[in-house]
Amino acid sequence: MTSIRSRLLVWLLGGVTAALAAGGVSTYLLAREEANALADYQLQQTALSLRDHAIAAELAARKEDPDDALEVLVQIWGREGARLYRSNPRRTMPGNARIGFADVAAPDGAYRVFAIQAGEQVIQIAQPMWVRERLAAQLALRTLWPFALLLPLLAALVWTTVGRGLAPLERVAREVRRRSHTSLEPLRESGLPDEVRPLAHALNDLLQRLGQTLENQRTFVADAAHELRTPLAALALQAQLLARAPDAAERSEALASLREGIERASRLVQQLLALARAEDAAAASPGEVQVASAILDAIQQLTPMAQAKGVDLALVRSETIRARCDAGALAMLLANLIDNALRYTPAPGAVNVAAHREGEAVVIAVEDSGPGIPPQERDRVFDRFYRRPGASGEGSGLGLAIVRRIAERAGGTVELGQAALGGLRVCVRLPIAAG
Repeated sequence: MTSIRSRLLVWLLGGVTAALAAGGVSTYLLAREEANALADYQLQQTALSLRDHAIAAELAARKEDPDDALEVLVQIWGREGARLYRSNPRRTMPGNARIGFADVAAPDGAYRVFAIQAGEQVIQIAQPMWVRERLAAQLALRTLWPFALLLPLLAALVWTTVGRGLAPLERVAREVRRRSHTSLEPLRESGLPDEVRPLAHALNDLLQRLGQTLENQRTFVADAAHELRTPLAALALQAQLLARAPDAAERSEALASLREGIERASRLVQQLLALARAEDAAAASPGEVQVASAILDAIQQLTPMAQAKGVDLALVRSETIRARCDAGALAMLLANLIDNALRYTPAPGAVNVAAHREGEAVVIAVEDSGPGIPPQERDRVFDRFYRRPGASGEGSGLGLAIVRRIAERAGGTVELGQAALGGLRVCVRLPIAAG
């Protein structure tokens, strides 16, 4: 059963029915107790009436046919224990009982008996127990049958009430069904009950994030198409020059240019893929990573590049500390930071990497001895594909954009400043891992 309305109807009516059943049992038990008390009182009063009016002899002399419908049976016992009278000879009645109240078993069932001394005789009044059970059941039934008749009306009321209560959910569902991949405006939250408003708010938040993701994808595709156009055109031109080269020297020069162009295009594609992963909110789940180990792995991978450029790459400070960040994302962040520093640092130069704890944050700093970035341009360098006019190096303008995106996804920040080495200092702050 998947319908909320059906579930509520079953549970509510089941609960009401169970409550009625429990009420019926308790009512029956109380009614039986009251019926027993009342019947005991009637037995006692009947016996006292027979004793006080001294009619035992008259009773003993009666010869009329007894009425089998009588529910109270009378016996009179003599002094020697002989039965002088019984109101229904055809009924198997209990034997002589003790004075007072007693429960007596007889061949045709249990009896409630009251006996009283009347001179030299004993007057015994008996009543079958089934009479009392029937009376208690009738009292309980008379109490509960109005509720049983109201049960269908209650079911209709619950069905209607639950339907009206679920109407806001149906309205939200209709609005969601009307949405398309290009129609991501928020749902109306006005008029919704408090229980449904969080759902609508969560859906609106999802629609907003989905719209942002789609916008990022459109921007990424447009930027990628724009940025790839130039290197691809350059590769085509270099291939034509290689094909038209008249001698081996020009072919060798054209081939070298073609290889450099391929390398630049390959790096641009890698950077675009890295940016796409950094833009994807669901690509990295929060985790914990040892910062020192991640920095050493990044330095080890980029050491050949540093040696080829004549740049000294070193880890100058590292504390044993864990950051709350995805391991793959942190590796991508460090690779872009160090790669960016190496590309813009002329030989002979130096690139220093350090990591330490500062309050509740892990601080990763990368400094270089390159030309640096003027303060007025430090905000713009985080834009995708932006490169400073006249800047040296072979960057694609994506490194710092990737770094900031990864840091923001992890709940951190990125700051640029002046390095002690004279160049640029990039400072990344990430949340420290709990414990």
